[in-house]
Amino acid sequence: MREVDAAAKLAALGHEARLGVFRLLVRAGPEGVSIGEIGRLAAMAPSTLAHHLGALVSAGLVTQEKRGRETINRAEFAAMHALLAFVQEECCAGVAREAGTAA
Repeated sequence: MREVDAAAKLAALGHEARLGVFRLLVRAGPEGVSIGEIGRLAAMAPSTLAHHLGALVSAGLVTQEKRGRETINRAEFAAMHALLAFVQEECCAGVAREAGTAA
């Protein structure tokens, strides 16, 4: 994953409401949740929810599927795992410091 892609995903999750919606979709699993149900569970107005879902979809963290009159939203688990792997990939690898630089 490129840093610019990771930054966009992290920015989308950087809002309390979007993080809450994303976590709700993660809890729901692959079955997903309808927009109406998300609104009810998150106590969010439809226009506000649409805005936040739009940001999560644009970041590639949520997918939407039309089912008749409903729109089912799902966490994009592959994107979530890729983002977490990107954040962790250099864990404890050390930092190259110039000689004489304080740690």
